[in-house]
Amino acid sequence: MTPPYARVALIGLGLIASSIAHAMRRAGMTSHIAGHARSAETRAVAAEIGFCDSVHETAAEAVAGADLVILCVPVGAMGDVAAEIGPHLAAGATLSDVGSVKRAVISAVGPHLPEGVHFIPAHPIAGTENSGPRSGFAELFDGRWCLMTPVTDSDGHALERYMAFWHALGAEVDVMGADHHDLVLAVTSHAPHLIAYTMVGVADDLRRVTDSEVIKYSAAGFRDFTRIAASDPTMWRDVFLNNRDATLEILGRFTEELFALQRAIRTGDGDLLHDYFTRTRAIRRGIIEAGQDTDAPDFGRAHRPRG
Repeated sequence: MTPPYARVALIGLGLIASSIAHAMRRAGMTSHIAGHARSAETRAVAAEIGFCDSVHETAAEAVAGADLVILCVPVGAMGDVAAEIGPHLAAGATLSDVGSVKRAVISAVGPHLPEGVHFIPAHPIAGTENSGPRSGFAELFDGRWCLMTPVTDSDGHALERYMAFWHALGAEVDVMGADHHDLVLAVTSHAPHLIAYTMVGVADDLRRVTDSEVIKYSAAGFRDFTRIAASDPTMWRDVFLNNRDATLEILGRFTEELFALQRAIRTGDGDLLHDYFTRTRAIRRGIIEAGQDTDAPDFGRAHRPRG
C-alpha cells in the first residue's frame, strides 16, 4: 500500500512502538521508521532486531523531517520530550502519543508545539504485561480500539489521515473527548490494575499463606491478578498520578460496592450475591460478543498434560 506518511518517528522503543513498526511492515507501509529511546541498551536492541530503519541518540534527531511523530514514552515523561522535540518538528507534521491518560498529556505537550504541527492525542487500547523492544508483535492491535481525542483546533484532514493509519494497523478507531476518555479508562483499566496490584500485595503480606502455596495453588482469579500486576511499574505510576481524579472517583464507587458485598456475606444474604453476580456476568458476555476476548475455557490457555 502507499504509506500515508513518508517518515515516521517513534519516541520510546518498547512494546507499543515495536508493535506499531511490525504492524506497519505487515501492512506494506514502506515508510522510513526512525526511532529513539533514552536507554542506550534499548537503542542497541532496536538496531539489532531491525524494527527501525534508523536509531538515533536524541529525540530531536529522530523527529527531523518526520511527517508523523508518535510519543511512546510514559505519560509523566511526555512534557519533557515535547519540549525537546518541539523546535525540530516539521511544519505540517502530525504529533500523537499512545498514553492511556489524555487530559494530562494534552496539558503537558500542547504548550511546546509550534504553529503548523497537527496534535492528535490517541490511545491504542492494547498491550501485554511484557515490555521492551523485543516484546512487540504485528498482531497486537488487531480488532482492538484506538481512541482519538483531538484538541479543539485539530485539523480534520490530518485526523482522517491518522485514523486511516490506525485502521491499516488492524485497529478499530473511535473519537471521544479527553475527559470522557480518562473516566472510561479509569473504569476499564486503571482501577482494575490498582485492585490487582493491591490483591497481589495482600497475598505477599499474608504470612499465614506461604510464597510456595501462593505460586503452586494459584487459582485463575489470582493468577490473572499477577499477570496484570507484572505490568511496567513506571508506566502505571505515571498513569495513576496523571489520572488522579477519575481513578479516585471509580475507587470510591468500588469501595461502596465492596462494602455492600461484605455486608451480604456477613449477613448471609445469598439473594443479593446471586443477583449481583448474575448482573456482572452479563458484562463478560458482552465483551466476548464484541470480539474483545475469547470464550475458550480458561481464556484459551494451553495446559500441559498431566503425568
